[in-house]
Amino acid sequence: MDNIINYVNNLVWSNALIVLCMGAGIYFSVVTRFVQLRYFKHMIQLLFHGKSSEKGVSSFQAFAIAISGRVGTGNIAGVATAIAMGGPGAIFWMWLIAFLGSASAFIEATLGQIYKQVNNGQYRGGPAFYIEKGLGIRWYAIVFSVATILSTAFFLPGVQSNSIALSMQNAFDMPVAYTGIIIVVLLGLIIFGGVKRIGKVAEIVVPFMAGAYILVALIIIGFNIEKVPAMFSLIFSSAFDLEPLFGGVFGLAIAWGVKRGIYSNEAGQGTAPHAAAAAEVKHPVSQGLVQAFSVYVDTLFVCSATAFMILITGQYNVINPEGGFLVENIPGAQIGAEYTQSAVNTEFPALGAGFVAFSLLFFAFTTIMAYYYIAETNLSYLDKKGSKWALWALRLLLLISAFYGTIKTAESAWTLGDIGVGIMAWLNVIAIILLRKPALLALKDYQTQRKQGSEEPVFDAKALGIKNTEVWE
Repeated sequence: MDNIINYVNNLVWSNALIVLCMGAGIYFSVVTRFVQLRYFKHMIQLLFHGKSSEKGVSSFQAFAIAISGRVGTGNIAGVATAIAMGGPGAIFWMWLIAFLGSASAFIEATLGQIYKQVNNGQYRGGPAFYIEKGLGIRWYAIVFSVATILSTAFFLPGVQSNSIALSMQNAFDMPVAYTGIIIVVLLGLIIFGGVKRIGKVAEIVVPFMAGAYILVALIIIGFNIEKVPAMFSLIFSSAFDLEPLFGGVFGLAIAWGVKRGIYSNEAGQGTAPHAAAAAEVKHPVSQGLVQAFSVYVDTLFVCSATAFMILITGQYNVINPEGGFLVENIPGAQIGAEYTQSAVNTEFPALGAGFVAFSLLFFAFTTIMAYYYIAETNLSYLDKKGSKWALWALRLLLLISAFYGTIKTAESAWTLGDIGVGIMAWLNVIAIILLRKPALLALKDYQTQRKQGSEEPVFDAKALGIKNTEVWE
């Protein structure tokens, strides 16, 4: 079974997917004239505009749900894995894919808003919806929807719960099965409350968890401020094959940096448009910009916080593809959250393991919440009548997956998670490339209205010639 899983993973994550994701990011950056730079200040302003309604959540709640999905175990264990497999240079490639990917995130989130619809009294949207309505290819939409339900309800929850369980075991010697039971109980209390409860929990937890984590990282960096120039020099020299020690993993630095970057920031993956579509806004572009900013929060802030703590304290190993280690600063340490725990321990010996364990608990738990919302949205696409047995089956599948993830090996959990992410990315990136025109028309309209003095542009789909957008008509 492991051989089959690894074969499928290598097939999905071939160099073609890396080229596709980076190529799409470059293309969307160019055609939007680097919207992720031009509107950076405006993105922050939009975070706090708008209020929730009976049908939708506020812009900030949609942002928080999306951040819940983006900020997870990939920001702690995933960053450590990228360094272990590709060396310090992998961090640069994570940054690059985040910068380029934010343009892809803008396009997919804007499309999510344009083609959203009302199902059972709530806004629903995402790739399946815009593939059917925008491209008119229902079978493609169904394939994406089924793949996303399998990924977010079956493959991906185990990655998050596995990291929580291992970190709790390492920090407090807590049996993994006990952690699994606690996760299932807490998760059940939230997901049975629907999207509004998910949005409210995310709105409170996300700013707290990200802020506390970044604060600790800044303190550790402050204690080692004299090492910052050398740390940046190591990242850039390793990224461009100028560091002889890491010459053997130069290709892996690109591959793992992009791979873990996509896994963490989810740009182009097709998950964030589900949260974006739930927002109550007057113009799709405003939520597109908010979601583009969420990529920055994930990678440039949270992932960088992890990377800086690990590198500045020297608490990492780099694996030699030919066997052994190129660097072994932590004897016998496996890839994952252990690097981050060791980094925090260097400055706060009594805090490291526990702090990272609780950080992972918040990060990964909220990500599983977001996974449920995404899975439920795709179920609502397939099952428009909203049968309760299907919804209960979905909830049960996700809870079982979350529990099982705590007791299976980390390697198999990550591999299944990678397969899920990769399949969704393949399907969605191709779709948004084909369906770019409505998003670009919306961006042009938004820019025109702002130039004319409108502080809050209003979207008129008919005036732009965009069809199948009943919410906006």
